[in-house]
Amino acid sequence: MQVQVHTDDHIQGGESLAQWIQDEAGTRLARLRDHITRVEVFLTDVDAGKSGAEDKRCRIEARVASRQPVTVTAEADKMAAAFISAVDKLTRALDADLGRAKDRHGRDTIRDAQE
Repeated sequence: MQVQVHTDDHIQGGESLAQWIQDEAGTRLARLRDHITRVEVFLTDVDAGKSGAEDKRCRIEARVASRQPVTVTAEADKMAAAFISAVDKLTRALDADLGRAKDRHGRDTIRDAQE
């Protein structure tokens, strides 16, 4: 699973922030690693440097093998909180999306068939 981190010009942290996000994403998405090919994390400061409530935004897009990409967004006061919230949303969204591809007995459904 490849993790790419993109930031705008107003985000502080550089390489250490990117490394932390890659490590956290790898840990939190470990059980879904077989399904995910790439995760892209986009970090932005909505107010462009001014302080404000929930002005940090994290958007995560996960590329899943043989499925449409799944995208989630979260906002918070701190970048770490926005990322944690977004990766938790992503985990739930992927569970729901991948769960629809299996029936209740664990067999593939017609939704998984290639056209």
